[in-house]
Amino acid sequence: MTEPVTTETVLEARGVTKHFPVRRTGRDLATRTRRTVHAVDDVSLELRRGTVTALVGESGSGKSTVARLLAQLHPLTSGEIRLHGAPAEAGRGRAFRAYVKQVQLILQDPFASLNPVHTVRYHLTRSLKIHGRGATEENLHALLERVQLTPPESYADKFPHELSGGQRQRVAIARALGADPQVLLADEPVSMLDVSIRLGVLNLLKDLKERLRLAVLYITHDIASARYFADTTLVMYAGRIVEGGDSETVTQRPAHPYTQLLIASAPDPDRVADPGAADEADGGEPPSLISPPPGCRFHPRCPRAMERCRTELPPRFDLAAGQWAACWLYAEEGTGPR
Repeated sequence: MTEPVTTETVLEARGVTKHFPVRRTGRDLATRTRRTVHAVDDVSLELRRGTVTALVGESGSGKSTVARLLAQLHPLTSGEIRLHGAPAEAGRGRAFRAYVKQVQLILQDPFASLNPVHTVRYHLTRSLKIHGRGATEENLHALLERVQLTPPESYADKFPHELSGGQRQRVAIARALGADPQVLLADEPVSMLDVSIRLGVLNLLKDLKERLRLAVLYITHDIASARYFADTTLVMYAGRIVEGGDSETVTQRPAHPYTQLLIASAPDPDRVADPGAADEADGGEPPSLISPPPGCRFHPRCPRAMERCRTELPPRFDLAAGQWAACWLYAEEGTGPR
């Protein structure tokens, strides 16, 4: 009898906010002001077993900060993180180790995430030891085979500089799997790899998600890969999530003007070249997160901004098929994506 597929929520963020203090200058000291970077404001999301949630947005939107908050590498300014329904305050020491055994972070740069003076064997056996699993040759080889580095004997004693970028990222993934986690936080895991090998790493993560029933957060600025890889897509702008829903719906019928511009700016070989299209998709520069604009943070760049967008923060409006957008365009009840 086939075991029923579960999509239980493993990790959840509720109203997570993170503000970083800015080092005070002489002028700040004279005026007795304290400035902060509003890196993440009121972010809520759920990571479910056997599914991938993509967090998409341009550079500086706060995506990596969300990953580090979920990994408990930064304390929260406000909000709550829940693991299996219970509040998770990892702190340090044993509590932190118990938390990271279940929630592992894969960093963007495979060239910097591995210690260049240690071999693959050292990185993987250390992970196995730290998380209470036997650092045996059998377990070492099993990790390498799981990330498709075969035969494992050919890779175990190599140093990072002897591997390609894709192989290094596979070792980093294997190191994360050494904890036997339930959640993978993948912070732009393919952005620094050659285009020719990105798909292989994404296929590996997809296979691991399906075989191990992992809950995966996939952070990327490439919304096209989110459509291919993720079940759910959340769009982030200037520290806030502005749209979410099924990946196919969000990428094919984007509701928020920012998502529409994000998709319009992606290279598309099928799109007929139009000199005016580039100007239309160019919405200017992101706002300062030290003094973010009032109301909707996207309104200074939005081609459809209204007067209330400049003063009132839009709530989340539920649309059709589970899609939602934080945009005043959908304030009237029953209004769907345009």
